[in-house]
Amino acid sequence: MRPFLLFIFIFLFISTAESVPFTCTSKSAKCQSLAGYFSANATTLSSLQALFNVSSLPSLLGANNLPLSTPPSHLLPPNSTLRIPFPCSCSAASGASDRTPVYTVRPTDLGLDFIARNVFLQFVTYKEIAAANNMANPNVITPGEKLWIPLPCSCDPVGWQETVHMAHIVAAGSSLEKIASEFGTEKDVLMKLNGITDPKSLQAGQVLDVPLHACSSSISNNSLDHGLLLPNGSYALTAANCIQCSCSSSSKYQLSCNPIQGLNSTVCPVTKCGDLYIGNSTTSGCDQTTCAYEGYTNSTGLKILSGLTTQSTCNVGSPRAQPPASSQPGGNSSPNSAGRLGLHRYWIQLIVLFQMALFFLSF
Repeated sequence: MRPFLLFIFIFLFISTAESVPFTCTSKSAKCQSLAGYFSANATTLSSLQALFNVSSLPSLLGANNLPLSTPPSHLLPPNSTLRIPFPCSCSAASGASDRTPVYTVRPTDLGLDFIARNVFLQFVTYKEIAAANNMANPNVITPGEKLWIPLPCSCDPVGWQETVHMAHIVAAGSSLEKIASEFGTEKDVLMKLNGITDPKSLQAGQVLDVPLHACSSSISNNSLDHGLLLPNGSYALTAANCIQCSCSSSSKYQLSCNPIQGLNSTVCPVTKCGDLYIGNSTTSGCDQTTCAYEGYTNSTGLKILSGLTTQSTCNVGSPRAQPPASSQPGGNSSPNSAGRLGLHRYWIQLIVLFQMALFFLSF
């Protein structure tokens, strides 16, 4: 009997962690966010797309860098984690999914708390679901009832970098150091972002706001997709599914966009920059010129925007390209710095000569 009581105690201890709203004070009140959904049982892409009301299968595939040819019946094995994309909206200094997903109560649901814990894995609490749906009595639900599930999210930049926020559920035995290493961020950033003062207070089941480094782009503010942000290792279709943009750390976090091959040119207009097609580059000396995707408009028909960008490829990482110490940030700009450097080298040489002399005298 005692092991059973211990199990119940541990379960209650883990599951009573309160959800903390994600801070969202960004002036751009809407953005795209992610939720890292862990499935203990085998499931399909179509099941998760339906559960979270993901707008299209390519959106789900792109968020997880799965091939576009992956069918909706694709089976995910047990203990899989899938990134779920959803629109985020900021209000009153916190963020929540923008009126999605909407969940239909089933006859087997044992209450609002059951839905929060077992269906949506404590991304939200039953109190948050009740408040979002203006429920007078959260203990009463009806099969067929529609409930908005307000997933936590944020649109705020982190460290002046382009950022996509992901709601991450802490696994048993994890730590802030492990989470930071897995997602390419810092422990201190996670602590500040989530209001954590003691790293040892981290609990299994806790929902963390994890910032993912996103790619910058050449997309114009006048484009219909000007808010397109993608984290490392993902892609998205845009411009009426005529353009595929991808983000990779290997491209120095610069969004790479190319036309999707095999589409009818009457649907997707061919766009060039002179003799270059979108995504293609040419090199002359140290300069690499690329025909970059700059967005699209659709007022009188689909129009894809493009423009030339030039980047220097010479002397990257060369010591000769480095500025002198006096001009580098934090460098010593004292006029006597060169004299002190020369004196330092003199003493090093003198010490080396003295040690060599002692070495030969010992024979």
